[in-house]
Amino acid sequence: MFGSRTPRRSRVHYARQVRLRAAALGTVLATVLIPALSACGGSSAAAGDNATLKWASSYFPAHWDPVVGGSGAQFRELSLVYASLTRTDEKGNAVPDLARSWKYNAKGDQITFHLRPGLKFSDGEPVDGAAVKAAVERAKTQKNSALFGDLTSIKSVDAKGLDAIIHLSQVDYQIPQLLGERVLQIASPKAARSPAKLDQNPVGAGPFTVTQIVPGTKVVLKKNPDYWDAKNIHIDNVELTSAPDASTVVSGLQTGVYNFADIEPSQAKAAEKAGLDVFVQPGFNASNISLNVNKAPFDNNKVVDAVRHAINRQEFVDKLTFGYGEVTDQPFPKGYIAYDPASANLYPYDPAKSKRLLAEAGYQAGDIKLNLVIPAEDPQAEIVQSQLAKVGIKVTIKMDKNWATPFFAKDLTFSLYSTTGRDSAVQTLTAHFGPNGPLNLSSPYEPAGFEAAVAKVRQTPLSSPDYAKVLRAATRAGLESKALVFTYSQPNLIAKSKSVSSLPKNPAHLDWTGVTIGATP
Repeated sequence: MFGSRTPRRSRVHYARQVRLRAAALGTVLATVLIPALSACGGSSAAAGDNATLKWASSYFPAHWDPVVGGSGAQFRELSLVYASLTRTDEKGNAVPDLARSWKYNAKGDQITFHLRPGLKFSDGEPVDGAAVKAAVERAKTQKNSALFGDLTSIKSVDAKGLDAIIHLSQVDYQIPQLLGERVLQIASPKAARSPAKLDQNPVGAGPFTVTQIVPGTKVVLKKNPDYWDAKNIHIDNVELTSAPDASTVVSGLQTGVYNFADIEPSQAKAAEKAGLDVFVQPGFNASNISLNVNKAPFDNNKVVDAVRHAINRQEFVDKLTFGYGEVTDQPFPKGYIAYDPASANLYPYDPAKSKRLLAEAGYQAGDIKLNLVIPAEDPQAEIVQSQLAKVGIKVTIKMDKNWATPFFAKDLTFSLYSTTGRDSAVQTLTAHFGPNGPLNLSSPYEPAGFEAAVAKVRQTPLSSPDYAKVLRAATRAGLESKALVFTYSQPNLIAKSKSVSSLPKNPAHLDWTGVTIGATP
């Protein structure tokens, strides 16, 4: 999966259903201790609460194997344990992580990553070119991999000591952006020989190592002294807990049960009144209405345009984000290099025009009846239902806990989707608009000219003065798609104790570099 971000209320509700089913099978409450680390004697309390990050997460990982976990929102939690070849800075640019540098060949169809010397995974295995090769091959071939679709440009990998030479199937200058924390978190090849064990006993080369796991509920970690940038990691311990009901998160932060949590916009004022720091972490979140143009009535262009003009984006922001979100008609935020100003507001809210288009398509009020299929309760669905009713389209909301199967099989006619975006703008574009894009409900449909526009972006070095222009042209081509109607951007809203210092403003990432935890004021 490309990494869904359903609204927090429905997402948490659905996640709890999954955890409850797991509990019924007797798995959730089974505590897993990591033998090598437990023998060292450590629970997270060893260094005292002032050095402990107590994080309540609504994205608590169901899987700790990064290949299975995929590149969705839970990558932030997995990055406590795993490091990658690159990571992103506050401008969204790829910067060194496990790789100290990289270089393309003259043609642009091969890139060599040079890894830092002397690094090792928490099981003592070396971090080298062979580990990168194993990680890529496993992501491409493991049966339950959620990443194989992200690595289509990679043909093969050669390992030579600390070098990983990646051979590409096409010229693609996006690879350093692609192989960051989202898509290629690197596990120990030795541990990964048993993916099932790795899934509940993560072994990486990131800033922390796991000492205890209560599946689906809690993970305890301690600082990894062998992490390449350990000198800038000032947190000694982490207690990562699956977030409880939204109504109790703020009180948990007040009482010190937690000192860091993602929260709903509806809880922001209460958190501020409680004296907590509330901030929006930059990101690429975007919600959309997904249409299947291979099925009636969306095989009629006038009906598609009628839906576009029937949507009042501001209502989503006002009712769902409490002033923290933004309207959007693109998968990128304003100000980001891939955002295309020329494509802004191409289909403004105009219910009268929507009605005219439906009449021109031969439909009277009430003729079109649609099932909007979603995985769990979602206030977005009710807004869509209400807005389309105003132009004469009757929508019935249907919940299917197995929604993902027909959605990704492209069997649905009408649905909703939200994503957290990607560090590679091209990956975001192809996922939404490409003929095989996981978020393109109308596959194999793609807008005319899109494939050529994306190819041109891949062929343009990120340092080229033409890169922004070429990238925005690809965004413009993608937005010609009739398969998606973007609505709003849900913020990454965080509340924390004042004892936790500010985080770097890296888009969509939670970077613990330089973060300190002191006594609560």
